[in-house]
Amino acid sequence: MADADPDRPGLRGRGGQSGDRNIAAVDAFDDVLSANRRHADGFALGHLAAPPARNLAVVTCMDARIDPLAILGLEAGDAHVMRNAGARVTSDVLRSLVKSVNQLGVRRIVVMHHTDCGAAKIELSALRQAVTDATGNDPSDVEFHLIGDPDEALAEDLAAVRDHPYLPSGLPVIALRYDVATGVAEPLLDAVTA
Repeated sequence: MADADPDRPGLRGRGGQSGDRNIAAVDAFDDVLSANRRHADGFALGHLAAPPARNLAVVTCMDARIDPLAILGLEAGDAHVMRNAGARVTSDVLRSLVKSVNQLGVRRIVVMHHTDCGAAKIELSALRQAVTDATGNDPSDVEFHLIGDPDEALAEDLAAVRDHPYLPSGLPVIALRYDVATGVAEPLLDAVTA
């Protein structure tokens, strides 16, 4: 068993304790760790390369109903998938796309929002209050990238990719809206990087 890392307060090795708090982190993840052991027993994907086989990057939402590989007919190794709340093209997503395109062979990009998105239903003041109530810390300096108008947000995200100065010109970009009730990903906008 590893001891707590003295250089990183609050972190501990497997089975250890963090400071004076007893955290049963491993117990809380027994189901996923057991599933991983079963996955590893028959693992046959070690041969896959980091560059995506289909030269594709997908930006989509973290919503648990979204399975981008299944939705787009992909398999492990086919695409780089970037996920966050609302499928927003943030500075971090752009950083990852710059690396994917310029270093790892991505030649086309999908931005896929979806219906019934939580990022379009949340009121910013209520979210900030919930965080403050739960943690005692005011997140007023956090940009949550919530969605006011879904069509406008999708257009903004497509434009952010299209106009990014560190993506080479000529890359096709498509904006899809996935319907969580029907399974259909409808193309709404497309562009080519400038």
